[in-house]
Amino acid sequence: MSVVKSVIMVIEDNPDNMDLVTEILEDEDYTVEGFDRAGPGLDRLQSGGIDLILMDVSLPDMNGLDATRLIKKDDALKHIPVLALTAHAMANDERTCMDAGCDAYLTKPIDDELLLQRISCFLEAPHA
Repeated sequence: MSVVKSVIMVIEDNPDNMDLVTEILEDEDYTVEGFDRAGPGLDRLQSGGIDLILMDVSLPDMNGLDATRLIKKDDALKHIPVLALTAHAMANDERTCMDAGCDAYLTKPIDDELLLQRISCFLEAPHA
């Protein structure tokens, strides 16, 4: 009997980063749903079935922080962990992401082990 792995949404506009993250996650048997803009990702969330979101901060249509704020304001979605993925690594960038509602902050280039560790922490944590 196979174990059903979680479904992770990746919202990332850089194709190379999307490919890398997708490969890392699929190697761990996660199902990945990728979007290159926030709008279509937010639309997809309404259908349910997403367990965690990896959110790029800099996106072409709406920045990831604004998208995260919308997710966290929605009673049906606010329980989904949002992990910020960003090239912004200044001292106050992490605080800005957390203030927007992100549950964790990871910088690019992506550290495979740290990414998987953070995801595991959120997916294995009991839901409220």
